[in-house]
Amino acid sequence: MAVEDKHISYRIYLVAFAIFLMAIAIAVKLTNIQWVEGDYYRKLAKDRTVKNFIIPANKGNIYSADGSLLATSIPNYEIRFDAVAPKSNTFEKNIKPLSDSLALLLGRPSSLFLNEFRKARANKNRYYLVARDLSYTEFVKIKSFPLFNLGTYKGGIIVEQETVREHPIGKIAERTIGYERRNPNGDSNGKGIEWAYRRYLNGKDGKIVKQKISKGQWKPIRDVNEIDPQDGYDVISTINVFIQDIAHHALLKQLEEYQADHGCVVVMETKTGHIKAISNLGRATDGSYYETTNYAVAESHEPGSTYKLVDLMILLEDKKIDTSTVFDTQGGIIMYSGKAVRDSHKGGYGKISLARGFELSSNTVMVQAVYDNYKNNPSQFVNHINDYGLNKALGLSIKGEGMPSVPQPTDKNWSNISLPWMAFGYGVSITPLQTLTFYNAVANNGEMVKPQFVSEIKEWNRTIKKYDKEVINPKICSQETILKLKAVMLNVVKKGTGSKLYSKDFSMAGKTGTAQVNYARNGGAEKYYASSFVGYFPAENPKYSCIVVVHKPNTANNNYYGADVAGPVFKRIAQKIFTDTPSTNEIKNISRKIQKQENDYGNYEKLQNLQTSIVPNVKGMSGMDAVSLFGNLGVKVKIIGIGKVKKQSIQPGENLDKNTTIILELS
Repeated sequence: MAVEDKHISYRIYLVAFAIFLMAIAIAVKLTNIQWVEGDYYRKLAKDRTVKNFIIPANKGNIYSADGSLLATSIPNYEIRFDAVAPKSNTFEKNIKPLSDSLALLLGRPSSLFLNEFRKARANKNRYYLVARDLSYTEFVKIKSFPLFNLGTYKGGIIVEQETVREHPIGKIAERTIGYERRNPNGDSNGKGIEWAYRRYLNGKDGKIVKQKISKGQWKPIRDVNEIDPQDGYDVISTINVFIQDIAHHALLKQLEEYQADHGCVVVMETKTGHIKAISNLGRATDGSYYETTNYAVAESHEPGSTYKLVDLMILLEDKKIDTSTVFDTQGGIIMYSGKAVRDSHKGGYGKISLARGFELSSNTVMVQAVYDNYKNNPSQFVNHINDYGLNKALGLSIKGEGMPSVPQPTDKNWSNISLPWMAFGYGVSITPLQTLTFYNAVANNGEMVKPQFVSEIKEWNRTIKKYDKEVINPKICSQETILKLKAVMLNVVKKGTGSKLYSKDFSMAGKTGTAQVNYARNGGAEKYYASSFVGYFPAENPKYSCIVVVHKPNTANNNYYGADVAGPVFKRIAQKIFTDTPSTNEIKNISRKIQKQENDYGNYEKLQNLQTSIVPNVKGMSGMDAVSLFGNLGVKVKIIGIGKVKKQSIQPGENLDKNTTIILELS
């Protein structure tokens, strides 16, 4: 018995010792957690319950040259309700007035809101959806409603905000305005002005701290942001909405009429290089057209006869021949190394001058002129092309410019037909905008300027950066050559391939082009035509240059030439700008008072003289006057739309806080 008791005692001691060791281990572990690993676990707990969320900054706006809004960021709000947050007496006191207010604003029954709120509280729903896709004005109203005006903790309101990019003028010039997209991995990409000028447009993001309230659901800890977002700067583009609308619809009409695959048009201001209009339309499967690829910038292809201006400039500059030099078109066919160069006119044109050959777009004349004078020294001809900058990209600000291609005599694939083929626009490759830049230099008396899509970066009325005219080549050729080139391009329209476009009331100058595309692919099975016209107007004092290119027009009626397909678009644009809208303003009696103007001025003066502590009512006032009024009061203004003020985000009569921004919705 004593032995057994002794064994029991040993077991008890052993168990006690084990428990003692476990206690020591637990104490050591707790000490380690508290003093050694404590920071790590505290951070881990915080990261799982409290988190920083990014508040995207509002992008700056993109404006046209005439002040129209092309792209803007619209704040979009979502309101949710933490039904557990309000105290019982606060909830019961305010829930009915809140439901009534929401019903009035959102157009749904008050009883529906009341029942849903009570159900959410009974189910302890901390993230009940109240409304989404709200404007800033609607958000401000809801935030002031009973219960919600108590804030996040006492009133349970949860606000989610995102910004949506809108294009007020619709799809017009959409590809040039462009976009920026952020991928799930955090990277971003884009096109057009939005992407090229993103460092100005994007601003700086803010931060807000949120607490996890349930699986996948977070709510703000405080009513204020940790870091407020800073809006981006505004970008002022060179686009003129009036000209853009003309160009877009003129191109669309022609594409539809010829059932073409795609096309583009660009209108450039001659002196500055400012792009006043650019439209790129591609055909969808249903036959409609929409902005797809920026063909004018990106699509490099063989230009055909529009390249003949390069030939003529080089020949005249080198004084090889003159415009009066006569050539025999030899029945409209000339052979080079077994390959035929043909005129579009069957049988050729007989014996004609170089100038007339250009006006009629004779391939045989232009090829003979180039080949006969440069066959022994093709580098002399090609070096001129390189000097004009036609062998390299323009270096545009927007992404995706197509690369030109000019064969060099030192290339391995240079052959006996390279030089004659270049003379009528084959074997070379160039984008429509690069072609236009060259023609614009002739219109601009030899000064080649770089195309520009943006003129200025602004913060409200303060200029951040201004883009001045950029000269690529101050004098592309002699003035003597310029005058001769202008004369023959004027005759192209008067009595050449563009004679269908001629109008005695309005002068235009330019060159037609009809190129066969993909003629060498699959034995020519994929061949199609690209019709083009490039030039400037008015011919005597060019203000605008313009290029039109239409790819794959329907050839059922054998009517695919540049003058027939692309030329009418050019003419319609020119006439709409200068002929259809003539200036007829005349001030007959400058001292005569107009009562409506007097009344408007009186009302504006009254509002201007109001106490600066009260927000004035500007509804019905023109946007320009409203901006001026608030500017004089020292208040920042953000405008949405064009026209007269329809809504203002801060209601009339409220206290005026000069640190806030008032949003005016115009219509």
